[in-house]
Amino acid sequence: MTPYLAILGLSAAATFLFTFVARSTAVRCGVIERVSDRKVHDRPTPTAGGTAMYVAFLLAMVVASRMHQFHDVFQRSTEPLGVVLGATVILGVGLLDDIREVSAPAKVAGEVFAGSVLYLFGVTMFYFQVPFAGFISLSADLEPLITVLWVCLITNAINLIDGLDGLAAGIVAIAAGAFFLYSHKLSQSGLLPTESVGPLLAVICCGVCLGFLPHNVHRARVFMGDTGALFLGLLMASSTMVVGGHTSDTFSGQKFFFFAPVFIPFVILGVPMLDTGFAIVRRTLKRARGEGTKVLEAGDKEHLHHRLMEMGHGHRRAVVILWAWTTILSGLVLYPIYFKRGNEVIPVGIAALAVLLFTVLRPRLDGAADGGAGGNGARREDALVGAGDRDDGG
Repeated sequence: MTPYLAILGLSAAATFLFTFVARSTAVRCGVIERVSDRKVHDRPTPTAGGTAMYVAFLLAMVVASRMHQFHDVFQRSTEPLGVVLGATVILGVGLLDDIREVSAPAKVAGEVFAGSVLYLFGVTMFYFQVPFAGFISLSADLEPLITVLWVCLITNAINLIDGLDGLAAGIVAIAAGAFFLYSHKLSQSGLLPTESVGPLLAVICCGVCLGFLPHNVHRARVFMGDTGALFLGLLMASSTMVVGGHTSDTFSGQKFFFFAPVFIPFVILGVPMLDTGFAIVRRTLKRARGEGTKVLEAGDKEHLHHRLMEMGHGHRRAVVILWAWTTILSGLVLYPIYFKRGNEVIPVGIAALAVLLFTVLRPRLDGAADGGAGGNGARREDALVGAGDRDDGG
């Protein structure tokens, strides 16, 4: 565990320091998130802080490659190089969008290209185990398709949740930390190859988020922008693929390990994925009523974090509530792994949390309130899925 903690500390410290540089550079270059009626922040704020995360990620990877504990990761696998190249591609896509706002199709094309780079270097899903369906092995024809779809799903999910100061960075830090603990346990149990880059990517992802948070909590002095959101999404997509998609055995006596390769990503990234689903349904219904022609490109203020604020929670409290929800989900998943009991509680616990969330937040699937905070769907044409939701700049 010590080498991973060292990399965690390095990536956090480097991100914290590099963010000062990224912020000043954004101010000088005019990369500023302006105030509008679609955004929560009330003052122009520099964005593209994700560049600091990327530089810290590169530094952490270089240092890790020089540590003998990670010799197998860098010498016996092409995965680290694939992730670095894929991260570079996705960083360019996000940075270009932060500077001049690219179209949704162009951004999706960039994500597809990044996912293709990952696949070419072995960062892909070979097989996984589905609850009640047994072992599924992906054919060579399906592997690139699943890889690209997974990258697009996770990057857009993280981008979509980037709506309040510190929200995306906090949720991804919790998710990445939980995933690291899970993947490290798999390694200790002999279920994960020693050359897997998954645990290392998860701990670096957690570190860069922790280092960025001091600059990003309310009131944020810099936003990560699409640059950071897409970059974090690619790291999480890569780590989940090489852990869940490369695990073919189960741990004797642990039912959870049988389902975890598919289950874990959906649980610890449950907040942004749920948000993505609600947004798609809401905008599909809006189009069906003739209120807009672009289902996935009309921005609104109907996300979970906005609804918490409408209920009377302040900016900070809404963020903390969603952090807490992600922490509880992660705890439910990790408990059986470390205490070897409680597998049967996980489905019930997660179902109860889902019902509670649905009841309390009352997702507006019918778009009834779109005329208020989230109206004018046809007028607001900022790209959401594929181009990022710019309702705020968290």
